[in-house]
Amino acid sequence: MSAEPKFRKKLADQIQKGRALILEQTTAAIHAIRDWQKQGYGQIREFVNQKAPAVLQKYDASPAWVKSGFFILPWVVVVLLTLYYFDVFDSKPTPRLIQDPSIVYVNDDLSKLIKNGQVKLAPFVEELRVSGRIDFNERFLARIGANVTGRVSEILGVPGQEVTQGEVLAKITSTELTQSQLAYLKARTASQLAEQAANRARILYKEDVIALAELQRREAEAMTAKAELRAANDQLRVQGMDQKSIDRLAKSGVIESINNVIATIPGQIVERKINRGQVVQPAESLFTIADLSTLWAVAEVPEGNSSLLQKGQKSSVIIPALRNRVIEGVISHVDAIVNPQTRTVVVRMDISNSTGQIRPGMLATMLIDSEPVERLVVPSSAVIREDNQDYVFIRSDDDRYRMVAVKAGPEGKGMRAILSGLKEGEEIAIEGAFHLNAERKRQLSGGG
Repeated sequence: MSAEPKFRKKLADQIQKGRALILEQTTAAIHAIRDWQKQGYGQIREFVNQKAPAVLQKYDASPAWVKSGFFILPWVVVVLLTLYYFDVFDSKPTPRLIQDPSIVYVNDDLSKLIKNGQVKLAPFVEELRVSGRIDFNERFLARIGANVTGRVSEILGVPGQEVTQGEVLAKITSTELTQSQLAYLKARTASQLAEQAANRARILYKEDVIALAELQRREAEAMTAKAELRAANDQLRVQGMDQKSIDRLAKSGVIESINNVIATIPGQIVERKINRGQVVQPAESLFTIADLSTLWAVAEVPEGNSSLLQKGQKSSVIIPALRNRVIEGVISHVDAIVNPQTRTVVVRMDISNSTGQIRPGMLATMLIDSEPVERLVVPSSAVIREDNQDYVFIRSDDDRYRMVAVKAGPEGKGMRAILSGLKEGEEIAIEGAFHLNAERKRQLSGGG
């Protein structure tokens, strides 16, 4: 059987002493009544015999229960007086002893569930917790489109395929490309002819056959033809032909109508937007390639907490889909502007994904640590909340705790900052506060 709280023990002792006193007084009264009955019975009988002998004869002839009533009546009077003493006949309820609602007494069983500790002044790191997501690292992301207008004739790349830089993803048949190659060949021929004419003019000028003005005109034409050739060459480069292919075109004169869509970075094809026979334009994105070995964790922080953010700040990411895997890191970017629609600031953290288990689109929680500040701190488990108010249990003595209201600040690393209500060094319940509060309510309700 569990021990009663101290105040109940004191009350029980007082009641026990009162009962003992009443019993002692009642016993004395009983003995007095018995003595009075013994002494007075003979006197009364003698008096009645002298004054009214007929009554005595009638009494002697009466039934036994009538004779016994003479002796029972005093006891009935004693019982009634006792009941009256205890207010049994009072219709008003006896007021209960009112207990301080902030005090809770513990027994041996409950004390095993409680762990005590002291309020400390220590460096406190506020932990900002915001929802986020895993996204592509856009420094290693490429959206690849067609270089010319044409029709898709062959598709070589499929989503999920790992590709290397320069690998052919698709082929496009383009009349635009053939026109550009033809223009290049014409410009090349014109440049050669203009250069030959300029060389002849130089010879003729030395022999005074032509004037200087004629030489300068032909040299200018040669320079213009070379510039047009370079422009035609650059146009082919823009349309996807490498320099080796252009040189081969210059030598052979064979025009090719196939344009290759080339992977510009190594990585994995994460998106494809074309089908065979589709007509594509240079502005369209046909493939998306991403290097998934490095990703971003992206979160949107309310503007009210933006003062806590800075590049290089310690942070971590929790990914629920990977059994709450925690990834440590630092903030790599903080947006300089606030999103006017959401009133948030975007922050990013670079994360390594060498195993490939982390996937873009996964939900995540980002934890951002503030700079340490000296504050009174207690474990988060020491604080309970009831009726929109935070409370802590202060230890008064071995078996008594007092619940006090506190103003609790932010939480971080399992600790809670205390802004008011406690002093450094006070001993409190750092574990088992929930059990203490439940016991406090039980004692207030009078539960056994």
